[in-house]
Amino acid sequence: MRRKGVGRRAAVAVAAATGLAALAAAVPHASAGAARDHVPARPSGAVVGEWLGAVTNTVDPHGGLTAPEELIWHAFVATAVYNAVVGIEGRYEPYRWHARGPRTASSEAAAAAAAYRLLRVSFPAAGSRLRKLYAASLARVPDGRAEREGVAFGERAADHVLALRAGDGRGASVPFTAYPAPGVWRPTPPGHQPFASAWLGRLRPMLIDSPDRFRPPPPPRLTSVRYTRDLAEVRAFGARTGSARTPWQTETAVYFTNLDVQKALGDHAERHRFDIADTARLYAAANTTQLDAAVTAWDSKLHYGTWRPVTAIREADRDGNPATRADPRWEPLLNTPPHPDYLSGHAASGGALMRTLTGLFGTSRVDLFIPSRGTGTTRHYRYARDYNRDVVNARVWGGIHTRFADTVGNAVGERLSAWALERYFRPVRR
Repeated sequence: MRRKGVGRRAAVAVAAATGLAALAAAVPHASAGAARDHVPARPSGAVVGEWLGAVTNTVDPHGGLTAPEELIWHAFVATAVYNAVVGIEGRYEPYRWHARGPRTASSEAAAAAAAYRLLRVSFPAAGSRLRKLYAASLARVPDGRAEREGVAFGERAADHVLALRAGDGRGASVPFTAYPAPGVWRPTPPGHQPFASAWLGRLRPMLIDSPDRFRPPPPPRLTSVRYTRDLAEVRAFGARTGSARTPWQTETAVYFTNLDVQKALGDHAERHRFDIADTARLYAAANTTQLDAAVTAWDSKLHYGTWRPVTAIREADRDGNPATRADPRWEPLLNTPPHPDYLSGHAASGGALMRTLTGLFGTSRVDLFIPSRGTGTTRHYRYARDYNRDVVNARVWGGIHTRFADTVGNAVGERLSAWALERYFRPVRR
């Protein structure tokens, strides 16, 4: 479109200068709208949403990964796509990269190539399905120099992210050696599984310099008023049977077990007519801040190693607190994930997500339609505070976290995101 626009303006200029009416008449007729718009429209962000939507089925086709483990790959793909796009379109600072693509390159082709290369290299078994999606993406880009340049730059962007993340600690052996004394985590029923994905607490973050940068103060003591109150709350509202929960509270607990945040981001970008650069920035900022919040939560889990509510309630006779009482048969609504209580990873990532969106949008109104695979329903969150309220409550009502693990986690995620947005994904200064 740029070459056609340039050619037409040049032809009209020649006709006007020389008075050759025939030459001016030979220029293809433009619509009134095109005549008013002298700057070519920026490309749509649809290709970004398509590829970020393809990550889950590529990296976890059988549903075996935890939410943070899957989030890693959303963050990797999103940053590669972001660098590929803004390296051509400009407007925002690239993520830990200084390369610039040709201004004549197609940013749509670059986005598709970046996502395709990163996923194909990392998950070769998904090659056939990825090739089909890649061919469909490139079919919407006119053949020629712009496409070739875009593909080449997108592949460079993917290779750069892969190089950045080499040896980052994924899957490393990180033991949890704390003795299971009162207050200390130990495997929980029904599966009594060992500490899952402990390496997340030592994973090299994407934005912050160290997993412990935003580590919060210790949780309340077992004999404190706060601990007593919060344990009583989760005991009453988080029980599988005989709880004080309302049906809506039960639905909320289940709703937050498996959210499709990527689809919600794409839907927001489409409804609000984000172009390709703004869409790529949205996905990159949202996914990297959420991932670093999860890393921070796992760092705290490793450092403090506090027991889960199911253990705390069943063994309350050992906590030294006369205001708590044991119930050896107590069960939570949701099966307890195999890692410590403090901090809540869901609440931390939720706080990071909401603070990222309000920071990017410049308003507390986030306007997100978020589908849940857990309930098969979609909720509309108009404001960030409503989402944060529900993500905190959900883990209490599910019986798997104390409220202090949720509220502190949520606040940590918000602080981390505010810090990150001051340093990453910023508009380019002119």
